[in-house]
Amino acid sequence: MPAKKEVVRCPWSAGGNELYHQYHDDEWGVPVYDDRKQFEFLTLESAQAGLSWSTILNKREGYRRAFADFDPEQVARFTEKRIEKILTDPGIVRNRLKVKYAVTNAQLFLKVQEECNGFARYLWQFVDGRPIQNRWEAHKQVPATSPESDAASKDLKKRGFKFVGSTIIYAHMQATGLVNDHLTSCFRYQQCAKLAKKKF
Repeated sequence: MPAKKEVVRCPWSAGGNELYHQYHDDEWGVPVYDDRKQFEFLTLESAQAGLSWSTILNKREGYRRAFADFDPEQVARFTEKRIEKILTDPGIVRNRLKVKYAVTNAQLFLKVQEECNGFARYLWQFVDGRPIQNRWEAHKQVPATSPESDAASKDLKKRGFKFVGSTIIYAHMQATGLVNDHLTSCFRYQQCAKLAKKKF
């Protein structure tokens, strides 16, 4: 009986748990055109600042509960009382500034939606509406930022968003498929590349 062929994944996910594998295999690098999903990743990436992604991934369901299933309209209306309640929830990272600014970002997110006919449409303009297809062979080649993430970060900051530095925004772009940073040896590289034909 022939040996089962081992699935080759990006190194960052290889040593992870099942949640990590599922995230890498099903979500990371898949183009996201849905505003609510964009808001989810923006909230999670901002929460991750200074922490490992595995920490946030393990608390994702906690964030889903605390942040109204990532509905930006509801989060934008959170009061100080609601913020205080969220800060008692062990299911999230209980950082006052991160929680407070998640609410601020939700309010600004709605403004961008209205101004640009959707947040996803706004963000995709930084890559000319089409995913960037990188061809990295080693993990050390993958950058932490790009000219596109620099531009998006600068504009988001100008609009008042918090926790949106270029490194965070580049991670957001990787997660939501604006850039395909799977290594060429990873089984997901070609799969995500096939999703890149649509221009938004």
